[in-house]
Amino acid sequence: MLNILPTKEEIIKKAAELFVNVANEAINKKGNFTVALTGGSSPEGLYRLLSEDQYKKQIDWSKVLVFWGDERWVPLDNELSNAKMSYDTLLNNVPVLSDNIFPMYKDGIKPEDFASEYNALLKEKLGNDGVMDLILLGMGGDGHTASLFPGTEVLKEQEKWVSAYYLDAQQMYRITLTAPFLNKARKTVVITFGEAKADALKEVLEGEYNPSLYPSQLLKPSDGELLFLVDEKAAKLLNSNN
Repeated sequence: MLNILPTKEEIIKKAAELFVNVANEAINKKGNFTVALTGGSSPEGLYRLLSEDQYKKQIDWSKVLVFWGDERWVPLDNELSNAKMSYDTLLNNVPVLSDNIFPMYKDGIKPEDFASEYNALLKEKLGNDGVMDLILLGMGGDGHTASLFPGTEVLKEQEKWVSAYYLDAQQMYRITLTAPFLNKARKTVVITFGEAKADALKEVLEGEYNPSLYPSQLLKPSDGELLFLVDEKAAKLLNSNN
């Protein structure tokens, strides 16, 4: 599903309303709300908006369980950390319980071993079906999402829910939810804006299926809903925008 909005600001407002609705629906139905946050530039405005009273007060944050879609393997106080950005803009500003926040990093352990731990954590918190209520994602100008980058082996993963690997192009380890896990979610929202994303969005949504080159094409929910929230600049090349 594609939702094209005029501006980045309208995308952020739409995403905040959706976040609140999915959270309350999940809490009312099963007693908690499980969400995977994303990093990069796309969600910062959303997180700041969610921490404002008009949205913050609509959610019972004591029943929110927070995970991440991916992470750079850096300490939590590092400026490159997706978790740090999420704490700074959202988690430090809402009454979410610290015991319900699960960053993708831990000191003194290899990233591959921590990926196995995080895999076990997801099964403990979500059950063997591994269905998360909401996964927030961005999309890079190269078509990547989470830490599913073009040409990487993790794109072929079929069993693990979490994987860690060394990304040569960035000379660092990344840890990421895998496509099989992402596709279990009840709702997945990809937030993308700006002209720099137009070529990739065109290929992902309307191009030939080639997920090795455009990994966001791997997003094909088995039973949930996939929504691309994009602005007119990112959507300018789409046939559906003509």
